[in-house]
Amino acid sequence: MTQQAERTRRIPLSRARVLTAAVALADDMGIEALSMRRLAQELGVVPMALYKHVANKEELLDGMVDALVSEIDPPVRDAGWKDVVRLRVLSARRALLLHPWGRQVLESRTNQTPAVLGYMDSFIGMFLAGGFSVDLTHHVMHALGSRMWGFTQELFDDSAGGGTEAPPALPPESQAAMFREMAERYPNILKVTTASVHTGSAVGRGCDDQFEFEFALDLLLDGFERLHREHWTSAP
Repeated sequence: MTQQAERTRRIPLSRARVLTAAVALADDMGIEALSMRRLAQELGVVPMALYKHVANKEELLDGMVDALVSEIDPPVRDAGWKDVVRLRVLSARRALLLHPWGRQVLESRTNQTPAVLGYMDSFIGMFLAGGFSVDLTHHVMHALGSRMWGFTQELFDDSAGGGTEAPPALPPESQAAMFREMAERYPNILKVTTASVHTGSAVGRGCDDQFEFEFALDLLLDGFERLHREHWTSAP
């Protein structure tokens, strides 16, 4: 055993250390590789030692979500509500991009932890502090949905299942045949999806993920601003 591994073994086990190791393991190997046994091996302990700090894997996942939430910047001070909300959403998005497992785990949670509830409460508070009515804020939160966490279900999103591997490239002749069939059967889809070319997209081939996310976010914020200015209410 190396000296580094020996020093790691001597560090007292704690909940924070367990969660940090779990996040690192999921970042490196994917959430599917995370198990209590594998995590124990990474920490150099027996699996039973983990249960003193997390009751089960579900509690472990809850703690990992809390760790992710802690990386989201707090609301900036001395700024208008629109800038405050925008910066908060984009900070949440950066945290999710750093931890690709985050979306899948967030969507799988059935119990909201205090950290998650605190984030949601703070997020609502940004609108109320901006002068929004409780009524308008209620509908604003519905409109934002998962966007408050930095992600949304995109029209051409193939990554919702959590897979990270890109499909194998088709031979040129197969690609040409596929495009011909698309042009004949679904010409409008083909026009939109090939309107621009960007690399590194998870939303869809031809889409710039960050641009599309911010484009929709700004449309929503502009709409919220108009309704707020007009003192909109859902009451008859």
